[in-house]
Parts: sequence; structure tokens; C-alpha cells
Amino acid sequence: MARQLPLPLLPRAEIEIDPIPDSSNAVARTWLADPMSWPAGRLALHGPEGSGKSAFLAQAARRLGLRRLSGPALRGVPDGAPTALDDADCAAEEPALFHLINACAAGGHLLLMTGCEPPSRWEARLPDLASRLRATAAAPLAQPTDALLRALLARYFERRQLRVEPAIQDWLLARLPREAAVLAEAAARLDRAALAHGGGVTRALARASLAGLLDGSGEGAPEEEWEGIGDDSVATLGPPSASMGTLL
Repeated sequence: MARQLPLPLLPRAEIEIDPIPDSSNAVARTWLADPMSWPAGRLALHGPEGSGKSAFLAQAARRLGLRRLSGPALRGVPDGAPTALDDADCAAEEPALFHLINACAAGGHLLLMTGCEPPSRWEARLPDLASRLRATAAAPLAQPTDALLRALLARYFERRQLRVEPAIQDWLLARLPREAAVLAEAAARLDRAALAHGGGVTRALARASLAGLLDGSGEGAPEEEWEGIGDDSVATLGPPSASMGTLL
């Protein structure tokens, strides 16, 4: 498999949250709700980076009792068991993926996979593997909508009990890449910076602490932009908002 994975900014546990229903993931949610409808018990979620594939896979693995495996670590001859295989399109060894598909099919076990493209487009030099992939049902996830990105960023702030004014969140969303991993990293950096400076989250604090994440921010902010970083009138640390429960 040829696709190379970007290095994660944070541990996966800090990025993954329960998926938030959105029009961009409606088709995938329909497929995941009825695993008995998967042809041969096999389904592949596919979509661009940041579309929520890993989050949906993790949620389904918990609900359906699937063991979790990683494509880049898949080697040898895996045994058959209900499986959730993340990044299946970059499996370390093609024969291992082929054996896993066959073992799950033979044992009547569910197999849920993720990849950037539909499985019929995954690179497969083994003809039999290519045939299995073409026969795998595919559920697309589209680029997240603005509403979903806003909910994700709010959820990451809530997890850290970091209050950020809506105007600042809008400013961040207009400048951050549209990927969950980047939003999680931004929330982590702002949390550390706010605690270190004993104040709220301001634009100056965001510019200074999110160097390399914000569009056009290859370097940190000038020294004068650190003035007023602790302005608590802009945002304060506090408990999570109760209204966030509606996003679950």
C-alpha cells in the first residue's frame, strides 16, 4: 500500500471523540447502524483526512465488540476475529490484509476498515486481494461542514474545561486547517498557554501559541502582541458548557 500517513500531532486518545452527527457523515452512519447489511460482513469507511473515519471506527469497535488493529502494523497471518482495521489502505503487508479478510469471512466475523479512497481504488498487487477489495461495501465520509468543525472545536475546548468566546472560535476556524487532529492540537496549545499566562484566550495568545498551525503563521507573534494576553474579559477558564450535551 502506497499511502503515507502524516505524523499525528497528539496521541490518538486526545484526538478521538464520539462522532457528531452531520450531513457529511450521514451515509456512513446509516451503514454503521446496521452491520447485518454489510455484504460478507465487511465494510470500508472512506474519506479525506479529518473527515472522522477513525472516530467512527472507534465508536463502532466499542459498540460491536471489535478488536482494533492498525494497517501500518498489520503483518504475518492475522487470526480471524471481529476486527476494526484503521488505515487499512496502507497495510504493512498486502498478504496480511488478504489473510485477515479471508479469516474474517470464513469465521463469519465483522470486518470494518478505513481508508482515504474506496477500497476498489486501494493499491493491491495481489489479484485475489484486489478482488476482495472490489467486493467490499464502501461508505463515504465527506469533508466536515462548518457546523461540524465548530462543534468539534467546542468539544475539544469543553474537554479541557477551557472557555473561549464565540468570536475567538470563529477567528480560529477561519484560519485553522479543517482537520480534527489540528483542532485538537490547537485546543491543547491554547490550554497550556492560558494556564501559563494566567489569563483568558485572546487573539494575541492564539497568534503566539499556534505558530505553524494558523494560515500564514510560520513564526510566533512579535513581542508586542503578547501585551494583554491575560485579558480575562475576552475568555476565562471554567467548567464545560451544559449545552454541549446536545452535540453527543
